[in-house]
Amino acid sequence: MLNPVRYIGENFLRWCHDIGGLVMMMGKVFINFAPWKLDKPQIWRNMYRVGVKSFPIVVVTALLTGAIMVIQSGLYIEQYGAHGLLGWGAGYSVLREVGPIMIGLMFSGRVGANNTAELGTMKVTEQVDALRALAIDPISYLVMPRVIAMIVMMFLLVIVGDFTALLGGAVTSQVLLGVDMKLFAWSIVTYIELGDFTHGLWKAVAFGYAIAIISCHFGMNTSGGAVGVGRAVNASVVGSAIAIFVLDYFITFMVL
Repeated sequence: MLNPVRYIGENFLRWCHDIGGLVMMMGKVFINFAPWKLDKPQIWRNMYRVGVKSFPIVVVTALLTGAIMVIQSGLYIEQYGAHGLLGWGAGYSVLREVGPIMIGLMFSGRVGANNTAELGTMKVTEQVDALRALAIDPISYLVMPRVIAMIVMMFLLVIVGDFTALLGGAVTSQVLLGVDMKLFAWSIVTYIELGDFTHGLWKAVAFGYAIAIISCHFGMNTSGGAVGVGRAVNASVVGSAIAIFVLDYFITFMVL
């Protein structure tokens, strides 16, 4: 049986190592943010790979999420006859919370995990060391295009996801609840403020940055061959999910 003190100590040291590594990665990214250091063709390629290929799954997921939000709230709307508030209820929840969190978790599972696996494979096969041998900085060549692409595309995907979720909610309210789509749209335009929309966009930028830093950190510090790549991907997905909820808590608290 593993000594509990030893188990706690090992996990504490592992957490300290990861937190220190994340701080180091943020510092390296900040230093390399100068425009003349950025590889623009690599950034465009990563934006296509990260964002455009995620577009179909974001649209499908957002449509269903908006529909579910309306179905869940439809019972109470029918009970109190407050049909004019259906659009406001769905829009407020989607724009401020459900949209950014839902897309953030999906983004970390698809893009973040893939990013860690790619960088981890390059690390264990010594391709990263080969870049250093050729005097090419791996942070500038591999990490920076991914970080910028993930922040920009997370921002754009949340905008697309928000409007798609509202469309799914409007169609569901018309078809299943008999609430006119015009009344649904009127409720959103009347009661939803611009701040509700920008609130979610701030979260999108923060989530994109966190997922990028975490996935790149675990990818660039992978060791132990194929098994190590699997462990790194798992740690990246778990760390990103925790970061999303922690950031959501603090941003919600600060922007209220």
